[in-house]
Amino acid sequence: MAQLVRQQHVEAYVGYHAFGLQESDDADLPVPFPDDFDHGAFLSTHPGRLDITSGGHTHTATVSVEVWDGPPQKDPAGWDEQAEAHFESTSGQVAVWSMHTGRMDDVIVLGDSGGSWRVRVSCAGRAEAAALSEGEGIGHGVERYLMQFWPVGV
Repeated sequence: MAQLVRQQHVEAYVGYHAFGLQESDDADLPVPFPDDFDHGAFLSTHPGRLDITSGGHTHTATVSVEVWDGPPQKDPAGWDEQAEAHFESTSGQVAVWSMHTGRMDDVIVLGDSGGSWRVRVSCAGRAEAAALSEGEGIGHGVERYLMQFWPVGV
């Protein structure tokens, strides 16, 4: 049974229905955020980058990041969206990126060095975030994400 290795909580400033996780040091990425963002997909990838499409236009989402030593048990209950993808990290450290503000300060530590990861992204509160966008505009913590990473090959 997989064990939880590390957990972090960060905030993601969502702009234009989007935010991303990208290598903390993005100097060598062939397609840096937000270039070629796919607004039609809940989760899409580029080398060293994960793109997430939000239910709301402009708000701050809460993001829980879990790093596991193997595939965690899937819990479909209560999530509006779930998707999985492959993610390559050269450093083992990623940061949250916003369409509005660029790189945010928090660094998410996946491991001591780079490697291949599988990630499951789950989201709740999409309809509430969309309603806020149509109404007063900005909310905090209405949309919640759980991002679970585990090494490939485990």
